[in-house]
Amino acid sequence: MRRYVWLTVFAVAMAYLEAAVVVYLRLLYYPGGFTFPLVIIPGSQALIEIGREIATLIMLWAAGRLGTRGGWPGFAGFMFVFGVWDIFYYVWLKALLGWPASLLTWDVLFLVPVPWIAPVLAPILVSLSLIGAAVASEILGARGRPLRASVGEWLGVAAAGLLVILSFTWDAKEIVGGRVPTDFRWALFAVGEALALALLVRGLRAALARPRVEGPLHG
Repeated sequence: MRRYVWLTVFAVAMAYLEAAVVVYLRLLYYPGGFTFPLVIIPGSQALIEIGREIATLIMLWAAGRLGTRGGWPGFAGFMFVFGVWDIFYYVWLKALLGWPASLLTWDVLFLVPVPWIAPVLAPILVSLSLIGAAVASEILGARGRPLRASVGEWLGVAAAGLLVILSFTWDAKEIVGGRVPTDFRWALFAVGEALALALLVRGLRAALARPRVEGPLHG
């Protein structure tokens, strides 16, 4: 678990950097405080912001894979560091700006390929799910029962992720056009989350049912 301690340190520090950048962006585009309708960032600056977001994901992915040979342990590391980073991003924003006012405050989560918009509670629930899945898989691996996923299960995870992303982006066009968000697609979000958790439980049960593996566990 030592690797996860250092992943936590990295994620918390990375979250502060992300929050600091957002503080500056809000001072520039929302001097009166962040609120909807959205302010449209000029094209060249929008490309820089999109590049920064992609670079952040690459850094989180690389950090999660350190100390592994890829496969499920590498993906679990990414899930863990992403989840901790995302939660502490909001912790730091609360400390620096006193924002969000509540877990139901609306936020812009991501910009690729269109803006992802949702109440803060939604990405936090996703992050908690990612952290739980990563920790559970690491504990099983340490006990000689590594988590494995078939191609079909990976496809199921991808489908669950797409449903969650769709709930974030469903009304993006209208909100970019100036509409203030009022209703989140909670039903669609819940289906995606439920599918992902069901696949996780299935994978955990299968791992517990397999014979204990001796020797290196993270091949």
